[in-house]
Amino acid sequence: MSELSDSGLPPVQRVVTGHDADGRAVFKSEDVSPTRMIPTGDAAFLLVWTTATVPADNNDETDGRQRDVGLTIDKGGSVIRIVDMLPGQQSPMHRTNSIDYGIILSGEVELELDDGARRTVREGGIVIQRGTNHLWRNLTDQPCRIAFILIEAPAYVHDGVPLEAHLP
Repeated sequence: MSELSDSGLPPVQRVVTGHDADGRAVFKSEDVSPTRMIPTGDAAFLLVWTTATVPADNNDETDGRQRDVGLTIDKGGSVIRIVDMLPGQQSPMHRTNSIDYGIILSGEVELELDDGARRTVREGGIVIQRGTNHLWRNLTDQPCRIAFILIEAPAYVHDGVPLEAHLP
């Protein structure tokens, strides 16, 4: 088993399937990796997989972890990553041109929108983030582990004007 993540939570097991020369399903790889602190110091990330396009190309043999996608989804396609939001920390306010599914795997986190509205999302909760300006805040004394799946989307259009991405 790999070392603990920077957040103190266990590392993440990743199992990747594919096809052999006869077109039969096979296990292509398996690994266990810890999350690692991002430069802002508010969270630890682990990139699990990316696709270059939507829809995805299952004939692309690139290991999806090897694509450079930045902290959000700045090159399109799709991304799945694990985020360990550290106790007492918050992200910067940000908006991405994507639809994001945030699945709270452990702990709880507060989601705040740009108008100040807030919701607490607990273990097992799911947030569907639709290109809105927001931040995440962990008000507890335990890390919160979230699986984020981001899928590229055009900018939301308000009164005929696209609301562009606002990245931290």
